[in-house]
Amino acid sequence: MGSQRGFPHAKLRRPSFESAAMPAARIHPQPPEEYWFVEGCHILEWHNRVDDPALSVARARVAPGQTTRWHRLQGTTERYLILSGRGRVEVEGLAAAEIGAGAVVVIPPGCAQRIACVGVEELVFLAMCTPRFEAQAYQDVEDAMAG
Repeated sequence: MGSQRGFPHAKLRRPSFESAAMPAARIHPQPPEEYWFVEGCHILEWHNRVDDPALSVARARVAPGQTTRWHRLQGTTERYLILSGRGRVEVEGLAAAEIGAGAVVVIPPGCAQRIACVGVEELVFLAMCTPRFEAQAYQDVEDAMAG
């Protein structure tokens, strides 16, 4: 039969995972207590650790009729994954949008944002930050966005 042909990708080198700094495997069975955040919502930080700086995950709750303050995160991309409830999200540069369970909102670093609960039940979502959320990245811009 014909000659054997090589594939172009055969010469590619696989990355060495041994040299990459990866966090050790671990399980965190119980998150810390939920707290009220000045932004205007309840936060339960499921994962936000100095020894795993690539990602933080928090569950956020916004009460019916409540709107969070306009804010931005410097140097951090935030993603909202809506778990339940109905909301209206506003992200600088985009038209406001009504969202519900399953919606994902991607907010680049430095973009002003806020979210409101527009339903009769709480709006509950995951706030996933890369790199992890750090308080010094948070900037309240409520007054600047008001006018």
